[in-house]
Amino acid sequence: MIRSFAIFGLLLGSACAEDESLAKYGAAGKVWTLSEIDSAPFAARATMEFGEDGAVSGQAPCNRYSTKQTEPYPWFKVGPTMSTKMACPDLDLESAFFQALGAMSLSEVSETTLILSNDAGRTMVFKAE
Repeated sequence: MIRSFAIFGLLLGSACAEDESLAKYGAAGKVWTLSEIDSAPFAARATMEFGEDGAVSGQAPCNRYSTKQTEPYPWFKVGPTMSTKMACPDLDLESAFFQALGAMSLSEVSETTLILSNDAGRTMVFKAE
């Protein structure tokens, strides 16, 4: 009997948990295209989309990827990231994209601009399509 109440409590707590990801704060329903990393134009196409419960997915320069936002807005951290394993001429840009994405710790979203940044001064700027 006690076990039933404990399981019910866990289920109720998770059902009542509020989504504090970027999706709740204006990033959902848009495809965000990377325009620059560290103030330099990004020379390939990379996108990001935000879903419910912190889901993050998109197209890197070569491969589709998915991950989860693990910190509440405005903080930003993702991981682990899963991606397909296709080769293409832009693998170096894909590596730079994933390395920068993993280094970001803060997010700011407006109507058409998403900025990811960190304390070291690194930035990623995305524009809504």
